[in-house]
Order: sequence, then structure tokens, then C-alpha cells
Amino acid sequence: MRPLRGIERWLTYAVLLAGAVLVMVPFLWLVITAVSPPGTVFMGEFRVLPERLALDNFHQALTHPEYPFAKFFLNTITVTLSCVVGCTFSAALVAYAFARLRFRGSNWLFLLVLATMMVPYQVTMVPRFLLFRELGWIDTLLPLFVPAFFGGGAFNIFLLRQFFRTIPQATLDAARIDGCGHFGTFWHVVLPMSKPALATVAIFTFMGTWNDFLAPLVYLNTKENYTLAVGLALFRTRAEMVDITLLMAASLVVLLPCIIVFFICQRLFIQGVVVTGVK
Repeated sequence: MRPLRGIERWLTYAVLLAGAVLVMVPFLWLVITAVSPPGTVFMGEFRVLPERLALDNFHQALTHPEYPFAKFFLNTITVTLSCVVGCTFSAALVAYAFARLRFRGSNWLFLLVLATMMVPYQVTMVPRFLLFRELGWIDTLLPLFVPAFFGGGAFNIFLLRQFFRTIPQATLDAARIDGCGHFGTFWHVVLPMSKPALATVAIFTFMGTWNDFLAPLVYLNTKENYTLAVGLALFRTRAEMVDITLLMAASLVVLLPCIIVFFICQRLFIQGVVVTGVK
């Protein structure tokens, strides 16, 4: 049986390797195109390894006179960091209330929160737009991150609630004996013990906000207020006037923060998902 197990393991590795290569092909094409000399991609001169690295493509793309990518980056970072802080903290507050506070109708209220996950964003898009228009927030960054401070989303609440329920009640009772109230227990005991779950929520929020295209497209009208997703789409619509290598260079720069954040927080992310699902 041992030789058969060895063959089965090597076949598994071969299938996984083939799948990984298949998934990586578009990303490799993106990287190769981004560093290829302009005008060599669709002119019969494209090679797997370019003769020279055209690193100037990144400078030309990010300093294009019609597309202020520096401003796009600043807007995106502002919105993303605000959403990460708002979603993580507010979702943790709500989840702690559902996990540890006992009040009449808490289970029904939690089911109502979960039911909102079945409502598509497109259903609430028009009422939200009308609300923000009445507040005078259209063409500002406020509609993109202020809602994050009011609950943090049903999925994040569910994820954190399940994790908070795994914390021993004796630990919370000990904090209460030491003089902590509900918020003190939440801040000094629950949050430090929930770093994997909080990191998972933060990563999900970061990825979703950084790549969000629909909300900025709906609420923003001025080019100076655009985020990277909308700015890159605008850059792509003028592709007939921009070399494809510049477009791929800009796309690679936009993609890099997501890759860096994922690899830095990968261990916490996997630990948070596994612990929340198993315990």
C-alpha cells in the first residue's frame, strides 16, 4: 500500500501544480506586459522574456497628465483604511453584544441581521443614493466609508460572534470581578484574544474596499475624487490613446497592495477562518 500512497500523493501534487500554473498564467502575462517595451505586445515582437525591462512604463502610467493616479491612491487609501477601522470595530461591538449580552429578542434580531445578507446591494443602491443626496454627500468620499461605522456588515458580525462565543465565560467573569464593565471586558479581554478573527475581517474589508468599483462609480463625479478602481477603468477606456504596456503597468501597481497585505497577514487570516469554523 505504501507505493500506491506515494503515487497518489505525487499525482495530487501534479494536479495542484498544474492548477497553480493555470491560475498564475494571467498574472504572469500581466507582469511581462507591464515591463515590456511599448509597442511590442501586439506587433509580433512580444516575447515571454522581453529583451529589456521597460521600468519606465510605471513612471509614465502613474504620472499621466490626464489621470492623477497619486490622487487616486490617496483617495483609495483614505476610504480603505477608514472602512477597515470602521467595519472591524463596529462589527466587533455588535458581535460582542449578540455573543455575550442576554436581552429579549436577541436571537430574532440576530436572524434579522443575517437575513440582510440575502438582500443584494443593487436593491438598496437607489435608496442609499437618495439619502446621501439629501445629506449633500454626493461627489465626496463620505458615502464610501461612513456606513462602515454602523455595524460593519452582517457577514463580519456573524464571523466575530462565532469566535466570541468560543471565549470561556470564566475569563469574562474574572474580568468582571476585577472591575471591568461590559466595554472594559470587550476592550481589554475580548479584542486581544480575537486577533485572528479581527485580522480576517480586516483583510476581507480591505480587499473588498480596495477593489470596489460600483460604489465610487455611483457616488463620485469629479476626477479628483475618483478611487483607483474607477480611475483605472477610465484609463482603460482611453486605451486606444494609451499603450497596453502602460495600462498593465498601472494595473500591476493597483494590484500589488492587495498581494502584499494578503501575504503579510496570511497566517492570521487562515488561523482566523479555521478557528472560527472549527471551534
